[in-house]
Amino acid sequence: MYLVSQRSVSWATRNRPSAALVRARGAVAEQAQLDGAGGVAERVGDQFAGDRFGGDRRAVEAPGGEPVGDRDPRAGDDRRVAGQHGAAEAPPSRCAIRPCASQSATATPTSVAAHRSWACGDRECPEHRGTGTPQHEPTVAERGILGRMRYPRCLARLAVGLVLVLVTAVGCTGNGGDGDEPARTDPPASSRVPGEGSPSAATPTPSPTPADPVSLPALIQREHRGSDLRLGAVRVRTDAYTQYAVTYRSNGLKISGIMNVPTGKGPFPALVLAHGYIDPDVYRTGQGMPREQDLLARNGYVVLHTDYRNHAGSDDDPDNDVNLRLGYTEDVIAAVHALRSAARPDVDDDRIGLLGRSMGGGVVYNTLVVAPGLVDAAVAFAPVSSRPEQNIDHFQRPEGDPLVDEIEAAHGTPEENPEFWRQVSPITYVDRVTEPLLIHHGTADDTCPLAWTRTTVAAFEAAGKDVELRTYRGEGHTFGPRWPDSMEATMAFFERHLR
Repeated sequence: MYLVSQRSVSWATRNRPSAALVRARGAVAEQAQLDGAGGVAERVGDQFAGDRFGGDRRAVEAPGGEPVGDRDPRAGDDRRVAGQHGAAEAPPSRCAIRPCASQSATATPTSVAAHRSWACGDRECPEHRGTGTPQHEPTVAERGILGRMRYPRCLARLAVGLVLVLVTAVGCTGNGGDGDEPARTDPPASSRVPGEGSPSAATPTPSPTPADPVSLPALIQREHRGSDLRLGAVRVRTDAYTQYAVTYRSNGLKISGIMNVPTGKGPFPALVLAHGYIDPDVYRTGQGMPREQDLLARNGYVVLHTDYRNHAGSDDDPDNDVNLRLGYTEDVIAAVHALRSAARPDVDDDRIGLLGRSMGGGVVYNTLVVAPGLVDAAVAFAPVSSRPEQNIDHFQRPEGDPLVDEIEAAHGTPEENPEFWRQVSPITYVDRVTEPLLIHHGTADDTCPLAWTRTTVAAFEAAGKDVELRTYRGEGHTFGPRWPDSMEATMAFFERHLR
């Protein structure tokens, strides 16, 4: 058995480092055999039987089987830190009377994401709000008349009269009648006379072009709703916390999960956990990260582990797999909203963090770019690639998964439809991230290669984001001997940022 210490769960009075972590190092061989072992079957078709508990729940029993994770005696870690470089830059000014970046089919992906951070659905771009339609540039016809003003004064007077007539006509029609009219630009503010010559007040701003519904821009534009958090039956009761079966609403779907609530007087900071891939046909509620659920609750965190749609007691979403499982991102965002809207006295909704592993690490990436400011900090363990096509090529295509053909029939291949694949990649929109991120990755991980994480971290660094990568020499995908070290660093990270 892997025992963890009984500790005070009062956030204000708990003492660290945890004695549980010290004892964990001495019993890590047995602890690493816990069902799920903090990990999951990441490749398509892998199946785990789930976690098993026994006794008075002061200990988590390890089922039979081989220990998970590598046991390399060279264990060490290599850390690379990039400090926070300040807040994200304001979106670039792209607007005259032409559509703003979020409305332009030719806008760069970065500018689209940046401008969409200002726009919301059909709301106006801030640069258009209240400005009206700018006065137009002279048309070809007008320039021709103006050019003849060099001639005798009588002709000049005639020209001036004609110009006034044409200006009035153009101001009313909005078009000079000449198909070669140049692009209009905003004149200096001093040239505007409020209320004169232009129907600008009655001219609506064009609505943003709707994003592909299967894309991160679509999730960015969407108003996410999470509510109706309900605690059901008690699943586990220990000296340190009580575990409940829970449900909540995610954009209309019922999502199941479990929630560990520390014993003692709250409110406690909260963490939403996003598990890795487990075949939904064998997945059972709360499965995937039993070690993390237990240890974090014993150290004074409310832990809400979401099952995701199509898992356990959650509602079905038949299109989710073909749509690259973006619904899981919606469910994590909704879990945070549900925690806050529940207004529970044991939850400090001003201190909420996010933790995901493997596929759940990819959900963490998506959540940070879709909903900046939603949580205070995030941690990812052994995450998948931030480019979905790499995950498909690595996990699904070699296994002959028929889902690959369905995905490519619906959305095209990366060669046929590169724009689609760019818009479902969180690395495209990393400039939107505002929260600090800690990533743990083992150097011997052959499930999710470390190179994927290095590429993602480089993108965060290039965008000036607060990101820290900790690598663990000899550790595999599920973390074995170094798991206690990684959790010590994780809790210290959350203590710094969940204030």
